[in-house]
Amino acid sequence: MADHQEATVTLPSAPASVATARRYVADVLAEWGLPDGSDAAYAVRLIVSELVTNAVQHTRGQSPTFTVEVRLEREEQLRIGVTDSHPRHPRRLPVAVQQDNGRGMVIVRALTLERGGGLSVTPTPDGGKTVWIRLPWTASAA
Repeated sequence: MADHQEATVTLPSAPASVATARRYVADVLAEWGLPDGSDAAYAVRLIVSELVTNAVQHTRGQSPTFTVEVRLEREEQLRIGVTDSHPRHPRRLPVAVQQDNGRGMVIVRALTLERGGGLSVTPTPDGGKTVWIRLPWTASAA
């Protein structure tokens, strides 16, 4: 396997794109050796679902598309980024807030930290942002 692998897909900011992005990432990771039924694959699918849902729900009209990047670096670290052209960074609501939605970033942060990873947000040159997660690559252990 190469020292660095990368896959990218750009999709419309529409609710149907959430499932498309999730399946795309699962297929890429399966090609790279992460079994689809593993706990790590399940966690990544959930993280991607939450990040993409945020990109669709909170930027519609201001970001007609979003991009999902998947990178595997030296078979040690997996990085997944969701980029949109909306300038506002995602916000994490307090756990005590009683509502049915708004917990996406709490879920993403918890799953990422639980798996030994991290989360960051970086601005893009066009004024948007990329929400990145990084996780230790666990395909060999799965």
